[in-house]
Amino acid sequence: MSIKHNPEILAFIDKLADTGSHYRMEAMESLYLDDLGFLVLTPQGDIARFSKAEMLGEFRSRRDAGEPPLSTEKKVLHIEELGDEATAVLYRRMSPDADPALYELRLRKVQGKWMVAGETVLPWPDLATARGFLPPRTR
Repeated sequence: MSIKHNPEILAFIDKLADTGSHYRMEAMESLYLDDLGFLVLTPQGDIARFSKAEMLGEFRSRRDAGEPPLSTEKKVLHIEELGDEATAVLYRRMSPDADPALYELRLRKVQGKWMVAGETVLPWPDLATARGFLPPRTR
């Protein structure tokens, strides 16, 4: 079964990955809403929340230190769209030296343009051993 996603959202996700991966800071500023909530699961099992300024600061610091561009590797797994809001779930890997991640992008259309309202980043599960979030049925 082939799922057709909104090409406008797919193009936005491509632009987002390319812009961020190449540390184009001025362009990145325009892709994220000011009240962005960037959530990351920490190794301790907590959720760390970063603001737009903090998240962009990390990318700016990497650019200024001369870090090489990040990989744009990604696979859109699912998109749900309701009016001017959408949620996209994707597989993303920033480098062969980085763990793959499951990204949830919370998007909002503002003045006809898609923008990121929030992101959640979780470790990509080992699909060979993943058993699901519910236990097996006993009846």
